Amino acid sequence: MIQVTGLTRRYGSALAVSDLSFSVKEGEIVGFLGPNGAGKSTTMNMITGCLRPTAGTVTLGSYDIDTDADQARKMIGYLPENPPLYPDMTVDEYLGFVYSLKKCTIPQEEHLEQVCKMSGLTDVRERIIRNLSKGYRQRVGLAQALVGDPKVLILDEPTVGLDPKQIIEIRETIRSLGQKHTIILSSHILPEVQAVCDRILVIHHGKIVADGTSAELSERMEGAEQLDMTIEGETEAVLRTLRAVPGVTDANIIREDGKKSVYRITAETNTDIRHNVFDALSQSHMAILSMQQVELSLEDIFLELTETASVAPEAEPVPQEDPEKPKKKRRLFGRKRDGDE
Repeated sequence: MIQVTGLTRRYGSALAVSDLSFSVKEGEIVGFLGPNGAGKSTTMNMITGCLRPTAGTVTLGSYDIDTDADQARKMIGYLPENPPLYPDMTVDEYLGFVYSLKKCTIPQEEHLEQVCKMSGLTDVRERIIRNLSKGYRQRVGLAQALVGDPKVLILDEPTVGLDPKQIIEIRETIRSLGQKHTIILSSHILPEVQAVCDRILVIHHGKIVADGTSAELSERMEGAEQLDMTIEGETEAVLRTLRAVPGVTDANIIREDGKKSVYRITAETNTDIRHNVFDALSQSHMAILSMQQVELSLEDIFLELTETASVAPEAEPVPQEDPEKPKKKRRLFGRKRDGDE
């Protein structure tokens, strides 16, 4: 459904997005996960055709966003981080305005009724937008993206600024929309991406540093095995015993509580040390009160990936313009305007 190849965007000498390539299958909900400034919004603006890339291509279905812009944009419903609302209009008036702008051919009354039902706006259609809560205004922004029944929804930080109840409601709405639409969702909120998305693209410094489901990313990041154990005994003696166990590469105390403490034991890759640790502690008469294998959370994975790629790529030098050469007039989104050469 969506094919992105070699997508790059520069702002002067700054490289905001660098050679991104990925695809999204029909019916997939894909999450763009990354810290603020990672290049998520810039990438989404290029996918929707709002911003022309310095290099690379975006294809939606069989349409190129640059060469077949009109057909490609008919396939897209876009919710930017700040929804483009007219606060003095009612919800109905605004959606009717959007319907006209998009030149929809679907019967208007029936279509807008369905859009309001899908986005949870049925009870507020006659209300003025400025009088709605932040959560409902976000729903109006989502509704305008749904006008025209696009096959693809691009949602940029759809829950930003919402309270916990509103966040849950918007997430449930997005999940239900995923049954009929292909969705790209950007966020820097880890639980949101994990709760809503089928697949995760981690983007950092304008590059994709990981691509897969939450389980696949966890499997990729798993290296050394780790155990958390609550052990009763003198801490220094326990640490000496643990560090002497074959296969153990490190052992540290992570919480102390009187005679018993919690230790984190790290083993060699793909090594199960539980039997050896149990035998060593039993022989030293140290009681094991609990043992738990440590599993990486999405937060652990995210921190590991972004810290590994924490150094920003150096921007290539921008060619200097010849001061003697007359400058061409600037174009808007790469399209020729009256007076352009």
